[in-house]
This record gives sequence, structure tokens and C-alpha cells, in this order.
Amino acid sequence: MKIVFMGTPDFSVPILKGLVDAGYQIEAVVTQPDRPKGRKKIMTPPPVKEEANKHGLTVLQPETLKIEENVDAILDKQPDVIITAAFGQILPVRLLEAPTFGAINVHASLLPKYRGGAPIHQAVIDGEEKTGITIMYMVKELDAGDMLAKRELPIADDETTGSLHDSLSVIGRELLLDTLPLVKQNEIEPVPQNPEEATFARNIGRGQEQIDWNKPGKTIYNQIRGMNPWPVAYTNYGGKVFKIWKAKKQELKSSRLSEPGTILSIGDQDIVVATADNTAIEITELQPAGKKRMTAADYLRGSHELQTGESFTNDKKNV
Repeated sequence: MKIVFMGTPDFSVPILKGLVDAGYQIEAVVTQPDRPKGRKKIMTPPPVKEEANKHGLTVLQPETLKIEENVDAILDKQPDVIITAAFGQILPVRLLEAPTFGAINVHASLLPKYRGGAPIHQAVIDGEEKTGITIMYMVKELDAGDMLAKRELPIADDETTGSLHDSLSVIGRELLLDTLPLVKQNEIEPVPQNPEEATFARNIGRGQEQIDWNKPGKTIYNQIRGMNPWPVAYTNYGGKVFKIWKAKKQELKSSRLSEPGTILSIGDQDIVVATADNTAIEITELQPAGKKRMTAADYLRGSHELQTGESFTNDKKNV
């Protein structure tokens, strides 16, 4: 079975490595072009390219698949199957229909829930108790193809997008390797998705990371988990940005509610902030503007900037 693998970020790396280790014939790896990264704008290859180079695989990096020559370069490899995992571009119909065994995608949700580019983020932000991996055929409509296999994964209450991402990547590798032989032998019956059950997880947009303290504590807590490690939830204090990396929920015993965003207490290791209900947010890891990420304990030992009774705000300055 000749494979063209298409993927770009860290999520795709264990899946590609799994195919190589299993002895599959990888005709080419298709990934995004190198991009400038960091303050110095150093051209940096995507993680999948780095992994492919370790194994001496042919790498193609088309800027777009809307150009016929770029599609031809992939089809020249005569793949029996195309496998995608977080590739980052829409595949044209020619690529979907050409391979003998079709084009298969490793998607990080339990479809038809969370179609789109940010299913891991959105599952955590929404406070879901479970998610998983779906192996599916690709069609012209986004993440709407028939499903070949699913595997569930519970979401712990303190799970972050980062930790869930790593677990799902490994599950994706395992489920794909279990599914491919069945596809090749025509021993699997694809299951159509119910479009009425479809929900969408669009790419995280600018501004979604800003904390609105007027929301319930659980909602804010899930937002902080869902934005870790990227793009990181933030708030403002005195016109300065504070990124909030980690927090806990704290149920308040008092029935009197303080103004949302009010700093209720500052301890040795945490900062407790009021929300719209009786669930306060206990900040345990943060990053002041212009400084490195640190525990609240380390920050509080070196700074007395925050004051009990003052408030974090929704001011968008200095973001």
C-alpha cells in the first residue's frame, strides 16, 4: 500500500512515525512551507517535515493546492491511499478521488461533533467529559465523510488542550494502524455521519483568549484550560496584560457576590478572583507582561503590584 501522508503540526508527528515504524511505503510527505518563527523571524520547518527528514522521506511543501501543478506533483506518486492529519489545507476533489483506497483523515473529535480546525480546544472550552479520534473518508464538505473507526478518551477536569492534544495524537496513531489493514482488505463498513448532530470547532480567533469575568467561574476555568498552551487566556490589571496559564476552581461559601474580576484574596501561592457566580478562580500560574511564565507563588514573592479589592478588567490595551 503506497501512501502519501499529509500533515503539519506536532499532532501529526506520532502518526507519521507510526506509519514508518509499521513498514508502510511512504511515497511522499506533504506539509506546509517553512515559516518565520520567533522574534528573529527565523525560517523554521514544520514538525512533520523534521520527522520526515529523519527517515529520508520525500517532502513536498506546496503553498497552495489550488494550483494544478502542485496537485499533479502529489498524484505523480501514484498513492494507493492519501492520509491526512492536521494538514491545514483543503484538498481538491482530484486528490480525494484518485487513490484506490481514497483519502482518509485522522480527526481529533468524535464526529459529527466538532468538525473543523480546533476540535481539541473547543472540547475543553465547552467542558466536555469525553472526546476521541475519528478515522473517516474525506469528502468535499469539511469533515463530513463516512466514518471508519472511533475511539473515545475521557477528559479529566484538570485537562488542558496541550495534554489532551498529546494523548489524542497517540490514540490517532494507534487507531489508524488498526484501521488501515481493514480498509485494504475491504473488511470495514463505513458509517455515514448524521448532519443534524454536527457541531463545529472553527480555528481560534483573535480575542477569544480574553477572560470575561462577568461569566460563571466554571466557564472561565474551562477557557483557561482550553487556551493552554496556545494562545493562552489573558486579563488586564492597571493597563497591563496578565496571561493566565493555570487556575483552579474555588467554591465560595458566602452568598454575597463581589463585582466580577475583583481580587478577593492574595495568598502565598495563589490569587483568588471573583466571577459572576459563587465559583471563584484561583490563579496558580501566570505571566505578567514582558516577563516569563511563572507560578503565582514565584510572582507574589517578587511583586506587590496586585492588591486585594482591586479588579482585573476587560480592557483590551497592550494585548
